[in-house]
Amino acid sequence: MYWWGIISHQYTKTTKKKIQNPSGIYPQKKRPPQTFLAFQLLCGHTTMIYNFITIEGNIGAGKTTLAHLLSKHYNARLILEEFADNPFLPKFYANPQQYAFPLELFFMAERFKQLKELLQQKDMFQQLTISDYLFTKCLLFAKVTLPDDEFRLYQRLFDIIHQQLVQPDLLIYLHAPINRLQANIKKRNRAYEQNIPDDYLFNIQETYTHYIKQHNIKTLFVDASNADFLGNEKHLQVIIEALGKEYEGGQHYITLP
Repeated sequence: MYWWGIISHQYTKTTKKKIQNPSGIYPQKKRPPQTFLAFQLLCGHTTMIYNFITIEGNIGAGKTTLAHLLSKHYNARLILEEFADNPFLPKFYANPQQYAFPLELFFMAERFKQLKELLQQKDMFQQLTISDYLFTKCLLFAKVTLPDDEFRLYQRLFDIIHQQLVQPDLLIYLHAPINRLQANIKKRNRAYEQNIPDDYLFNIQETYTHYIKQHNIKTLFVDASNADFLGNEKHLQVIIEALGKEYEGGQHYITLP
């Protein structure tokens, strides 16, 4: 990284006083920008005060779409959940009771491996990381899908490995009503998702919101009832403007125009 316009301080040998704007550094009219912020503005990037942002929400809320758009806007490193690699997912939707435990174990192992490897890698050109899932998602979905005895065992395993991961600086939670989620699910047309019942989505939604409020996580709680981040630039701009601010712990509610 090159820092432009760094003016070295020069001192006289006799008085040791600082000489302001010494000659011979840069001509006044051709002096490059003085800060890295100016460099970013020239390149079209927006400044970012966070290092790790996670986007969460129910199935079909639009997490991955928003993650892609924000990653492009900020030139950020993108971490996407590799759900399609889980061989138990279609089997789970066909027979939840039989395949819930292997499904959740596979997800937890893959998410941990992905986050552990990628978050440990340093990239001097991409200092912001954006992910479309929170590792705690493992526990929240397991709470809905597993019977009590299996969930207690699962939680013990989760508690052991969860402590080894870096937690996000900020969570963006996309909250949409069940009918909107179902419409999005139908639209993206993944065969194994087409028969997800409303009560399953409702339970996932309730588990997320309860966890966020109970743990006082620093969260941008976005009403995504009419969200169209791809088709409506104003919706994306609201999120970008919100990410330019600092927040205390707890929920900070955002509505889209």
